[in-house]
Amino acid sequence: MTAARTDLSAEFLEMPEDLRIDRPDVADGAALWRIAKDSGTLDLNSSYSYLLWCRDFAGTSAVARDAEGRPVGFVTGYVRPERPHTLLVWQVAVDAAHRGRGLAARLLDGLSARVSAERGLSVVETTITPGNTASERLFMSYARRHGAPVEREVLFGTAQFPDGPHDPEVLYRIGPFSV
Repeated sequence: MTAARTDLSAEFLEMPEDLRIDRPDVADGAALWRIAKDSGTLDLNSSYSYLLWCRDFAGTSAVARDAEGRPVGFVTGYVRPERPHTLLVWQVAVDAAHRGRGLAARLLDGLSARVSAERGLSVVETTITPGNTASERLFMSYARRHGAPVEREVLFGTAQFPDGPHDPEVLYRIGPFSV
């Protein structure tokens, strides 16, 4: 992260009393699948993939929990093997009842702060389909908060998807941050 933001301002990361952010575990997989399904915008993966994600990529993912410990939002990601200081954010979703409270931004900031502290982080990447303005706003505001440049390029074009029509996936590369 940039020197000015390595502490990730406590004011921004402060959570409402009824919510907390931590690592997902396998027991959260079904809830993450449901939140993704109910989002109406994410490409829904199999329920099996969310279980595996919570097992194998918990260290590079985050879940927001309500007062009873139920998942109400998540961000999944992984560190790119060839680029160990690059976090690829796979999916971000918040349950409809908890939207509009800045939870997605808190999840993203909390996850990137944790990954930065544990491994060092120089770049955050994600892909966004054209027209997904909520994701564009989330990641552009993340870049502004951290004073980081953003590069965009088509990562996967429409013709590369074998299962029918799919919008292109545009890669957003945010950074570099100081490692």
